[in-house]
Amino acid sequence: MLFSYVVKNERGKTIDGSVEALSQEEAVESLARRGFIILSLKEASFGMVKRKGEPFFLTKHVSLKDLVFADRQLSMMISAGLPLVEALEISSGQTTNRYLKYVFLKVADDVRGGATFSAALARYPHVFDEFFVNMIRTGELSGRLKEVLNYLADEEEKDYNLKKRLGGAMIYPIFILIAVVIVVIVLMTIVLPNLVSVLKETGVSLPGPTRLVVALSEFITHNYLRFIFIVAALIIGFFVSYRTRGGKLIAERIVLKLPVLGSLNQMIYLARFTRSLSTLLVGGLPIVSALEITAKVVGSNLYRKTILDTAREVEAGHSIASVFLRSKDVPSSLSHLMLVGERTGKLDEVLSRMSDFYALEADRILANIVSLLEPFIIIFLGLVVGFIAMAVIMPIYTLTTSI
Repeated sequence: MLFSYVVKNERGKTIDGSVEALSQEEAVESLARRGFIILSLKEASFGMVKRKGEPFFLTKHVSLKDLVFADRQLSMMISAGLPLVEALEISSGQTTNRYLKYVFLKVADDVRGGATFSAALARYPHVFDEFFVNMIRTGELSGRLKEVLNYLADEEEKDYNLKKRLGGAMIYPIFILIAVVIVVIVLMTIVLPNLVSVLKETGVSLPGPTRLVVALSEFITHNYLRFIFIVAALIIGFFVSYRTRGGKLIAERIVLKLPVLGSLNQMIYLARFTRSLSTLLVGGLPIVSALEITAKVVGSNLYRKTILDTAREVEAGHSIASVFLRSKDVPSSLSHLMLVGERTGKLDEVLSRMSDFYALEADRILANIVSLLEPFIIIFLGLVVGFIAMAVIMPIYTLTTSI
């Protein structure tokens, strides 16, 4: 449990901070041993410890890139034998993010004051999520902090590389899409109306594709405010519904049923689930606690529900694979392997190997998506532009042949 406190030190200075303890009595004893006079002590929910005198920051955003770099440096320094406080202060000096610099210095101060590393990190949940904090806590309890820091740095690097690859794969298609949309708008709002007015004066009958494009063009030009309102309402409605739990579940189910993108998302979620649960079990966490933490960091409401249901089943004395065997969103191979791992006492090893397998599968699917995405979008946009061009050229051809 995490307790926030306001105390006076030996010099009479009022300071605030947090302390981790199993009970309030243990927290009182811990503070008393450090020579503090307790003014206030209360249990703090995760990340809600009050911080006084925090300087103003324009933004408290810490990018994944900044976090990967800082955590990698921290893990290397701890592995080299530097004391934790000194490693935190050096990491603070190396990062370019002002807020992360401040956070590392505050964490170093808390650790120097007697707080555990995990309790100090828990005060900044928007920088260090609950999975990160609990992994650090298991590293402290098991004496494997170096290994845990290396693991966290590796996993953050994998997440960062995956996001960079996805972002890089989408740059070219998005650029082409924007260019084509601009061209289509110009054709339908400027070129086509002028051409149609000329054709109507000649009395030439317009072909079917031209009439369709003209009708759409007239709707946009005469009702552009209504068109913008409809598009904006649809976008806002989508985002509002997506923010609800039911909306997210529906959206995730739709995405998971898509031919290629669904497989990619499934592999990413399964890799994250197996990797996180394996590491927490190796760190010594009880299986129910490990499942509850994993559910919070898996990144999917659909899988979160499945994992929490599994935690309740395990707590009731059932097998860890009982819920997974009934779920349509979990491959039966994973469920059966987990069952074997549970029976043989090698569940963490089975999960670790499955994590590597799903990560490789996600990389393979992503590579296929990247290779197919560009030609697919080019063909699709080519058909759209070709249809509009045909709608423009056909009446001109009809006019020239009739003269």
